[in-house]
Amino acid sequence: MEKNILAYFKSPEEAQKAAKQLEALGTIDMSIDRFSKNPGGELNSITNPVTGDISSLATLSLNADISSRDDGILLAAGTDASGYSSGGDHGPTGRDILLTVVVDESVHQQAMQICEQAGGLI
Repeated sequence: MEKNILAYFKSPEEAQKAAKQLEALGTIDMSIDRFSKNPGGELNSITNPVTGDISSLATLSLNADISSRDDGILLAAGTDASGYSSGGDHGPTGRDILLTVVVDESVHQQAMQICEQAGGLI
């Protein structure tokens, strides 16, 4: 029987530390990914002057290359686009690294402890 674990980390190095220990324990499958609140990842800095062709607030204030109207609405509602808050210098911070691991049921508890000891939130 297989069990999976989703562990969130503050840095790739924390997740990689756990991954090395999990490999020694024996894993069936494992991946480390970074996720973002923005569709397509991080936003580009503004490099082009305003041309008058503005498809959404997110395009104007975040220089977001959005592919759908829904993405534009979601981004424009964020504090860093609305003008109500700067949202910080680099957007939200926290646990944006996801370690996904599949292990045999017999080592599941031990694998969870490894993730937590490395700084992961399960």
